[in-house]
Amino acid sequence: MIKCFRKLMTNPFPTLKTQRLFLREITDLDLENIFNGLSNPEVIRHYGVSFNSLEATKEQIIWFADTKQLWWAICALDNQTFYGAAGLNAIDPTERKAEIGLWLLPQFWGKGIMTEVLPLIADYGLNQLQLNRIEGFVETENTNCKKVMAKLDFHLEKTMIDCELKQGKLISLDVYVKTK
Repeated sequence: MIKCFRKLMTNPFPTLKTQRLFLREITDLDLENIFNGLSNPEVIRHYGVSFNSLEATKEQIIWFADTKQLWWAICALDNQTFYGAAGLNAIDPTERKAEIGLWLLPQFWGKGIMTEVLPLIADYGLNQLQLNRIEGFVETENTNCKKVMAKLDFHLEKTMIDCELKQGKLISLDVYVKTK
């Protein structure tokens, strides 16, 4: 498994497609799109990262490039419209697990993108990376995301009460899991 993951990281970045979406590597050219998402109050309301400048957002671009992450830009098939980003982070080849995440620009909410992308990425992690477990950490108040996770056969494993400090307030996280 470790050899498989390392081999993947030395090959070209994997692209994924559906009938209407193209998932490709996030590059420096996506800086403004990433900033537009991760500075938007609607997006960051239930997301753990936010930025207040393009310069600060470069930190996120560097994070996306780390080999412990495998994140894609979610685009239209023609690669002309950027919808958001999704991927696997905290990839642990020894434990054969990773965390899944996704965010979309608000104008693309409610269009089925999340339900199209999450299974594609989970399948990639379980089958191509040979992971056994994919976890999704969802703020307990994020009812829309929780509905999608349940719909996509991620099972609620537990709720971690008051486990994280966000903007000076303790929040709880629901842990959704999909296994091979």
